[in-house]
Amino acid sequence: MKSHVWTCFFILCCFGRSCLLGQESKPNIVVVLADNLGYGEVGAYGGGITRGASTPRIDSLARDGMRFLNFNMETQCTPSRSSLMTGRWAIRSGTHSVPFGGVADGLTQWEVTIGEAMSSAGYATGYYGKWHLGSHDGRLPNDQGFEEWFGIPRTTDESLWPTSPGWSEEIMPAERIMEGRKGEKSQSLEIYDRQQRRLIDAEITRRAASFVQSQAKSGKCFFAYVSLTQPHLPTEPHPEFQGKTKNGDWADMLAEMDSNVGALLDAIDQSGVRDNTIVIFTSDNGPEFIRPWDGWAGPWRGQYFTALEGGIRVPFMIRWPGKIEAGRISNEIVHGVDLYATLARFSGAKVPTDRPIDSIDQSEFFLGKSEKSMREGFPIWCADRLMAVKWRNWKLHFYRQDTMFDPPVKNPVPTIFNLYTDPREEKPTPDSWVVGPVLKIVSDFEKSVQHYPLIPMGTPDPFRPDIAP
Repeated sequence: MKSHVWTCFFILCCFGRSCLLGQESKPNIVVVLADNLGYGEVGAYGGGITRGASTPRIDSLARDGMRFLNFNMETQCTPSRSSLMTGRWAIRSGTHSVPFGGVADGLTQWEVTIGEAMSSAGYATGYYGKWHLGSHDGRLPNDQGFEEWFGIPRTTDESLWPTSPGWSEEIMPAERIMEGRKGEKSQSLEIYDRQQRRLIDAEITRRAASFVQSQAKSGKCFFAYVSLTQPHLPTEPHPEFQGKTKNGDWADMLAEMDSNVGALLDAIDQSGVRDNTIVIFTSDNGPEFIRPWDGWAGPWRGQYFTALEGGIRVPFMIRWPGKIEAGRISNEIVHGVDLYATLARFSGAKVPTDRPIDSIDQSEFFLGKSEKSMREGFPIWCADRLMAVKWRNWKLHFYRQDTMFDPPVKNPVPTIFNLYTDPREEKPTPDSWVVGPVLKIVSDFEKSVQHYPLIPMGTPDPFRPDIAP
């Protein structure tokens, strides 16, 4: 009997910090999502010192893990966050545009978020940072699968309101920094103003690191979604980093972001769960571009709110020691929507089967069991307008729009660009045969809509799908 007790004690000591899925350990998962960080900002993608500040901690994820050169998101932050959260194109969920108030914004409770899927699979779930998928009780992170959350319900440009001429709290209430726990009503902590804008990423990081450490100590698998607010305008660094690089606010912000990511990596390492923790670093869309806060898309043209490569192609690095090959680089097409099915496979979470799921399981590709991505292309919407389709190394544009302030102009004939020979999408190619596979992507989506109609933006809860016969 004593021998059996000591055997059990030994097993708990050895494996107490690792969740089990059958006979295999389930990984912890930490997703770090930057806000409006362009493709060319961090060192691993040609930025870093060329932007005024080295980013060694972020770059270490490329050295120790896999770096993607062709990772894509939707064209705006709300749609990107929605597709990450649900595994469905945002246009399906009524989240195809940044909400501007006056309607029931965000995801309906009918959607099954990655937080809910992870929670059902036995994970502790925490959300820290910008949400932008619902700003009222019932649609905040603690209502959508996360056991605890801290951050802002909407977006950072609202931090400018309290210092804007003519603004009044009675006319347009200021955004609040909030926190909440599952099963409880979220609480307002303070106004998200320009001062708090400088401080919030440090607090997001502190709380996320504390979550990692406490869950690792408990031995429960955890899923931490860390949604930083930088470099979204106003791009103003924490006071401890202001002036640190002597290269301006943007460079100081990069130094701050790198430090925050480093703090999360340190929390993982110090908790003894490095080898069993997947770490992802990426951005929600292309770069900031409203002066004086100009971001950089590296070799690509365009910014967020456009279908150009600069608007959708973002940095993406993933580290999983011993599972994902260190130093591997790929130019295969992957989309942010694919993270849902891929992380579900890694964690043992279930993917819904009662609705269209656009997410593709990329686990075999990530793990190096396949050199090819499972995705060849995808549609690109700006708001509810189908702007373009990307397929292999070609892009077909139905509309032309160079910046978010330019009116979209329908092309009399769709323009086709070969991204190998024309990365900046400036010289159309006559490769009209590409129209065939492109239209198949469009047709497949339209067929799914016939059976599962789109959820209109502003749809209130409770929502039930009206499925066509």
